Amino acid sequence: MSPDRLSQVQRRAVAELLRVAPVADDLARRFQAAGHRLALVGGSVRDALLGRLGNDLDFTTDARPEQVLALVRPWADAVWEVGIAFGTIGCRKTGPTGFDYQIEITTYRSEAYDRTSRKPEVTYGESIEDDLVRRDFTVNAMAVDLPGTSFVDPYGGLEDLADRVLRTPGTPEASFGDDPLRMMRAARFAAQLDFDVAPEVVAAMTAMADRIDIVSAERVRDELNKLVCSAYPRKGLLLLVETGLAARVLPELPTLRLELDEHHRHKDVYEHTLTVLEQAMDLEAPGEPDLVLRLAALLHDIGKPRTRRFEDDGRVSFHHHEVVGAHMTKKRMKALKYPKDVTDDVTRLVELHLRFHGYGTGEWTDSAVRRYVRDAGPLLDRLHKLTRSDCTTRNRRKAGALARAYDSLEERIAKLQEQEELDSIRPDLDGNQIMEILGVPPGPLVGKAYKHMLEMRLENGPMDRDTAIGELKKWWSAQEG
Repeated sequence: MSPDRLSQVQRRAVAELLRVAPVADDLARRFQAAGHRLALVGGSVRDALLGRLGNDLDFTTDARPEQVLALVRPWADAVWEVGIAFGTIGCRKTGPTGFDYQIEITTYRSEAYDRTSRKPEVTYGESIEDDLVRRDFTVNAMAVDLPGTSFVDPYGGLEDLADRVLRTPGTPEASFGDDPLRMMRAARFAAQLDFDVAPEVVAAMTAMADRIDIVSAERVRDELNKLVCSAYPRKGLLLLVETGLAARVLPELPTLRLELDEHHRHKDVYEHTLTVLEQAMDLEAPGEPDLVLRLAALLHDIGKPRTRRFEDDGRVSFHHHEVVGAHMTKKRMKALKYPKDVTDDVTRLVELHLRFHGYGTGEWTDSAVRRYVRDAGPLLDRLHKLTRSDCTTRNRRKAGALARAYDSLEERIAKLQEQEELDSIRPDLDGNQIMEILGVPPGPLVGKAYKHMLEMRLENGPMDRDTAIGELKKWWSAQEG
């Protein structure tokens, strides 16, 4: 590494480490006094060198977890032991400037999987070098020995950081054999840091992709979430597809690479999907990744491969791909153990993403606007963003027309919301009023009447009481007949 590059990295690191030094050194002196070694490690050192160290600090030590507990309990403001089975103790400490630091202290360790287990076997190491060699990538295998700032970098992480490349401390085959989830992490870090992955690492990921099958769905899901919510998700997703990992954890994504017919009658769905994801990101609030929106963008067209038809006139159709895609989305997200609310929201957005195009050229009736808002419910803002993002045509005239049509729709929604409180559409008569007017007890008929009155409200807008009663009695007469 050139002196200029090294100096730049060092200056950033020194500035970051000085910021956290009061807390880090204070903790280290407690360990030193007890005859133990403590070092800032892994992502904390990497982020310090990149000038982006936050208030989450990772440490490694030769002290065993019970010894760590004894040392931090009198010192920390709060302590938790949820990771103690893996050698990790967590705590919170408020620094002299008032910042809260979230701290994790892990005993030197190594971990490995066997072919039949989804959980790592944890064993403790005897030296910091033992601990660093088990780390996933060289840029995460650096440490700063405390107190003081003695730099520990036995595997060339500093140079790889400057070159923006991901390598493993040992052979990638050994690293991924120990923990197959590291293959997902390679894609995640590429997406988060905008780093390249070394060719030998890519080769090992490709050769060992099937090893990801022994990792629990929850751990795979968490890495996928971090990748999708990163700054450069395309980079990580491309790597997952290239290596065959996506075929095992998210097979719907590589399946989007439909072969183009010779006349190019339909667009590249895979490339379109990645572009939609990036365009959806552009519509997010700055610094606030929206996992639901991004997953919906990534999955919105996964029904196309199953619904593709070549029509007699030469066109290619994907009829009802949004309905098929919604079913596929729910199934995949359940397999990855997503929470029910996230699964439901993403599935609903996939199902609704074509609704805008079902209303033609923008000549929306008030009834159509009400139904659009009712069906979207609390997802309306995300649906706006997804629908706008789904336009990837290079035809400026067509893109402009779609944008204007959606501008018009949003204006109509805003106007009707102001007039009619669309966010909480209810029939003009509630269930109790329906029973009183019709003289019927609670039961299925009341539900049918309520549904009819809701349809009337959506179709016609608000009605005064007399008009609403008249419509209800008219419906009731038809039922009796």
